[in-house]
Amino acid sequence: MSSSIGPVLRKNWDILSPLPLGKWLFSRLVGYMTPYSGSIGARVELLRPGHGVITLRDKRKVRNHLNSVHAMALMNLAELVTGLTLMNSLKDNTRGILTAMQMQYHKKARGLLTAHCFCEIPEDNAEKEIILSGEIKNEGGEIVATARASWLIGPDRNH
Repeated sequence: MSSSIGPVLRKNWDILSPLPLGKWLFSRLVGYMTPYSGSIGARVELLRPGHGVITLRDKRKVRNHLNSVHAMALMNLAELVTGLTLMNSLKDNTRGILTAMQMQYHKKARGLLTAHCFCEIPEDNAEKEIILSGEIKNEGGEIVATARASWLIGPDRNH
């Protein structure tokens, strides 16, 4: 069995995203494949090689005692946007795993949040570390958190 998720992501995104409720359905599929990440109920808005956008609605299940989105929900969102962006950008027969994550929280996160990630598309599937940045903004366009994610990619040896 292959551990390379890029082809599956691209195929399902291409099929589902143009359909009514397609982005919602794709997001639920991602949540099924990665149950912990799916627990926050984020929605994939854009997924193309080199760029990903995911939104998170401010709802009770992701809030903390300060009446704002919990720090770990923000970290989960950042991992999701960096991971999906990278995995969707990898050559077939390439796998990846998160090895480190750093977050900076700039202000309380409230309202609809939008996470963005841009990445250079790796030229091959040689084993290497890829460091990505993710940015989470509120509805006013203010940055509420930034992430630095280290991903180890390499050839899918199970293929």
